[in-house]
Amino acid sequence: MQMAAGTFKAKCLRVMDDVSKFHQEIVITKHGRPVAKIVPCEQKSTGFFGMLKGSVSIKGDIVKSTGEKWEADEN
Repeated sequence: MQMAAGTFKAKCLRVMDDVSKFHQEIVITKHGRPVAKIVPCEQKSTGFFGMLKGSVSIKGDIVKSTGEKWEADEN
């Protein structure tokens, strides 16, 4: 996507939020020539542990038996 420098100046904060949210690049132009590019920053992964934090919710008792018979219970 391209945007004139004057338009970018007027909408700078919103444009930066959109770049981050939608992971899109925006080329800033002056007199129709590209002069700058706004790109989203890639955030470092926090690693394996904790990467699913907040994505699971527990409903009900997770310890109580379901009453289902399993082969592992027979021994």
